[in-house]
Amino acid sequence: MADTTGSDDRLTDTATLEPGDRVRPSVDEPMVVAASGAVGGPVGEHAVIGRHWFWTPLRVALLLSVVALSLGWFGKAACAQQYDAGDGRVALDWRANRPYVAMCYTDVIPLYSAERLNQGGFPYATGWVENEGKPDETVQYMEYPVLTGLFQWANAELTQGWLSMAGSGWLPTALPVVVYFDITAFWLALAWLVTIWATLRTARKRPWDAAFIAVSPLVIVHAFTNFDTVATAFAAAGVLAWARKKPVLAGVLIGLGAAAKVYPVFLLGALLVLCVRAGKLTAWGKTALAALLSWLAVNAPFFLSGTTREGWWQFFRLNTTRDADPDSLYNVIARFSGWEGFDAGRPLGSSPVWLNTVSGVLFLVACAVIAVIALHAPRRPRFAQLAFLVLAVFLLTNKVWSPQYSLWLVPFAVLALPRWKLLLAWMAVDALVWAPRMFYFMNDPKKGLPEEWFLSAVVLRDLAVLVLVAVVVHEIYHPARDLVRAGGDDDPAGGVVENAPDRVFIHSRKRDALV
Repeated sequence: MADTTGSDDRLTDTATLEPGDRVRPSVDEPMVVAASGAVGGPVGEHAVIGRHWFWTPLRVALLLSVVALSLGWFGKAACAQQYDAGDGRVALDWRANRPYVAMCYTDVIPLYSAERLNQGGFPYATGWVENEGKPDETVQYMEYPVLTGLFQWANAELTQGWLSMAGSGWLPTALPVVVYFDITAFWLALAWLVTIWATLRTARKRPWDAAFIAVSPLVIVHAFTNFDTVATAFAAAGVLAWARKKPVLAGVLIGLGAAAKVYPVFLLGALLVLCVRAGKLTAWGKTALAALLSWLAVNAPFFLSGTTREGWWQFFRLNTTRDADPDSLYNVIARFSGWEGFDAGRPLGSSPVWLNTVSGVLFLVACAVIAVIALHAPRRPRFAQLAFLVLAVFLLTNKVWSPQYSLWLVPFAVLALPRWKLLLAWMAVDALVWAPRMFYFMNDPKKGLPEEWFLSAVVLRDLAVLVLVAVVVHEIYHPARDLVRAGGDDDPAGGVVENAPDRVFIHSRKRDALV
């Protein structure tokens, strides 16, 4: 197929862009056009663009992200308050359902003691007994993938170092769990700044899209809910490395991301389909091999050691045996219909085999449909479009959708579908699910909310994601409506497949007409 994109290979970094190359949101984005009236209207046709000595789009995006992360920290800080418990004791103030009433709940705080991090044990080697003496008695270990577990352990060690120096009068002090939360929040914020940096560099002509996600409501609500920004940083950096035609580095970063949270490995599936269509399987093989080797380099010391092997399996064991989470599609259907689920009556502690099977099969079928779309579309889809579709269908079909998982979608959503009104609507709906979730989990009939309110919010979130999926698929089949390609790019994140001719595809009349 002839190259009709008008892409310029010199545009490898925003620093090389001429003023005419940059997308100006106050001119091109309807939401910003309307909002710009408060500050004098859209930027003028003859304004000097992209030449300020300090305020580059990247620095503006990072500043906005710092503001949003600060708001997110203050939102969680209500759960890190201390009070005088009497007899000279200071305790963490989680009285009167504070985490749910203040909507400040974060996994970081309870896991400090629940994962025995406060006792100085090494993850995966330190176990403990839960429900001792009961039929469901089990030995538990760190329940996270290796890099996330080590991240928690390193922060716990830093906490002990901080407290030691505080005891000498060098630093301010607080409860160990409060110091741990603040140290963890610092690194999680830094990881999200890396996510913003990598996403902006990948966006190329559209750097302000990264500035838009910097103030996403999802970031304000969930940046510190769990440890997911570590994985988003690796994933975003891996996409940038692929975009810069560094497949081995991309694989290393994706593998490390998968060692923190599993989802970055799904990016390899999107890349595989694109490389099949473009005939670039050698590059994909390098990326996949590098991802495997980097994942093994991190995990091998744990599953090969007799002292940590059992603990290393905990993550996989937990994800096999856990039931459908409250905000999964399966739980919503079961609660609204009265259905008892796929594995009703299964023995205590056993795996929900049918739920696992159905969830896995639905995801694989959805991925197969995405692959067909990618090979059948009149023009090869962009990497971000396929990555977003794969992650979206994974969350929709998976038996677990923890609220912070929505952060996974944010960078890919803005790269795949840079329509700010639509994205803001989804992000707002998704972030607002937190409120009924907190008041439902309060489990107080006089102060909480009925389960139906929470489940209805979950349904709205799923519908919002499905709308984004539908629009992305529509633009894949109608590339003229794709705002990224309308700006002259083929695929800013495409790397070796950008502007490459098709080698393997499913014939369609629209595609044949473009050849």
